[in-house]
Amino acid sequence: MQGVRPAMPTSLTLVGAAAVLYLARDVFLPIAVALLLTFALAPVVAALRRVGLPRAFAVISTALITFTLIGIFSLIVALQVAELARNLPAYQSNIVTKVKELKEAGSENGIIDRIGNVLERINREIDRPTTETQTDPQSKRPDPLLVEIYSRDNPIAVLTNIIAPLIGPVAMAGLVVVVVIFMLLEREDLRDRFIRLAGFGDLHRTTEGLQDAGTRVGHYLLMQLIVNTAYGLPVAIGLWFIGIPNAVLWGLLAIVLRFVPYIGPIIAMVLPLFLSVAVDSGWSMLLWTAGLFIAMELVINNVVEPMLYGSKTGLSPLAIIVSAIFWAWIWGPVGLILSTPLTVCLVVLGKHVPQFEFLQVLFGSDPVLAPHARLYQRLLAGDPDEATDQAEEILEEEYLLDYYGGVAMPALALAEQDRARGVMSDEQRLRVAASGQTLVSNLEDIAIEESRDDEDEDEREDAEGEAGNQPIPDGEGMTILCVGGRGEIDDVSAAMLAQVLRAEGATATAVSFKAIEPASIRKLETDAVDTIVVCFLNRDSNKHARFVVRRLKRLHTRARVGIVIWDTSTDREAGPRKPAKDAEQVPGADFLAADMTNAAIEALTKRPSVPLATAARTKARRRLLPQVAP
Repeated sequence: MQGVRPAMPTSLTLVGAAAVLYLARDVFLPIAVALLLTFALAPVVAALRRVGLPRAFAVISTALITFTLIGIFSLIVALQVAELARNLPAYQSNIVTKVKELKEAGSENGIIDRIGNVLERINREIDRPTTETQTDPQSKRPDPLLVEIYSRDNPIAVLTNIIAPLIGPVAMAGLVVVVVIFMLLEREDLRDRFIRLAGFGDLHRTTEGLQDAGTRVGHYLLMQLIVNTAYGLPVAIGLWFIGIPNAVLWGLLAIVLRFVPYIGPIIAMVLPLFLSVAVDSGWSMLLWTAGLFIAMELVINNVVEPMLYGSKTGLSPLAIIVSAIFWAWIWGPVGLILSTPLTVCLVVLGKHVPQFEFLQVLFGSDPVLAPHARLYQRLLAGDPDEATDQAEEILEEEYLLDYYGGVAMPALALAEQDRARGVMSDEQRLRVAASGQTLVSNLEDIAIEESRDDEDEDEREDAEGEAGNQPIPDGEGMTILCVGGRGEIDDVSAAMLAQVLRAEGATATAVSFKAIEPASIRKLETDAVDTIVVCFLNRDSNKHARFVVRRLKRLHTRARVGIVIWDTSTDREAGPRKPAKDAEQVPGADFLAADMTNAAIEALTKRPSVPLATAARTKARRRLLPQVAP
């Protein structure tokens, strides 16, 4: 797989774009808010248009209802905050009392007392006058009196102080409203202009990117609003029953703060918890409030979100956190709320624009490595445990035969290619082989479960029959020996094939390639073996395979001897594959196979062994030799 990295001009473009967004945030922030609101409201406008309403009426009515609801929401929050600010001094006595209780709860040598003593000692050292100050005659002068000047309030100044802080937010809100309305009215025209500027040479890709961005962002905002509302309303009702003041405020803030990834729910929970400590003279209200938020988080995260989110945003959890930090730095609290949908747009850009493909790699949730490449990387790192976890995830939906054939064998093929190119050291080769053998051992329980699951086996045979594939024979009563061809990596492939055959009911064992070397092949016990399968990953193993077949045939003529030269294609939809022409040049072999399915079928098929014809040809050649006088 070729690495994806940003080119230098692209990197400079991104740095320049970030600088422009930061310096001109007063301009781009309302535009970004308006753009995201346009994505969210566009499906509503489209639905009204399908009903038959005119475009202008559909856009204005949608915007009017939306911004009216936002205005009512903001007004309620402002009134609740003002009421809370007026009531806060009344809770001061409870806070002081609980602090004293906590201090008295500790012993004389407790941590609270120690911290208090240290602070008091530091204050005494700071307030103690120095020797020079005491001897200075000017220090005997009395301290100057503090004078505070009062002036009459100017009504215009008071009005200016009240209105000036509101000008910025009100102007931004008005600008957002106007931009949203015009974007909805001119949506098709803006789309065409963007296509003309960005992707006129590839209309298909640009159109697909715009639709993808609109669908993802609109779906995210809508689903997030529904989830947040399902979270905020029960929180407000629960806090009202508990007795927390301004319960409506905390429910509304919970709806807004849950748009902030990860830390938003924590902030929404901390404020009511602090208020419960201030209001209640005891601790029961604190416990009830904490229990309410914990219960709501469990329900939302495990029931509501999985039910409503038919598709995810396409962002990884780490990307969500990093994007929140970045956009909060660029645009402050508003950027924190907009971080997820803005990053979704960046991921869509990386998906459809080749120059920005690294954005999808960095922030996307889709795996960037194919399953067989991930497996090889874990084997190369000597981490069979994580490789087992990845295998178990795949085996929840597939059979062991499919996993070994579609994932494990291509992974071992990558290892064999690196070995053949000379880029793999002996230590790495042995590590890959040891990790592969450990992986096979870890998956033995799954092989046992497959061998015992008769119902699934029947379903699998029916599926194979419908697909036109030859069903795998039952291996009950058969004894099969799987042998590695030329190296330790071949041994791993033989161990995988043996495990698949055991899952089919056969008695299958795997031995190392060293067992068929000329010095030790006679020690190989093959009297009770029905089939011997020799596995090769190197495609140039034809000559070695012929020698192995002859040795095994001479040692035990009754057993069938088959050769498997693995075809490492990762196309699982292709079905069983035939051996390559080079692999077919193995005279004397009872069968040849190129993939896991064919190897299992041939190994479990009961046929008589084909005898070697080498001896007869040798006698014929001897009869043709000229007679030499003694």
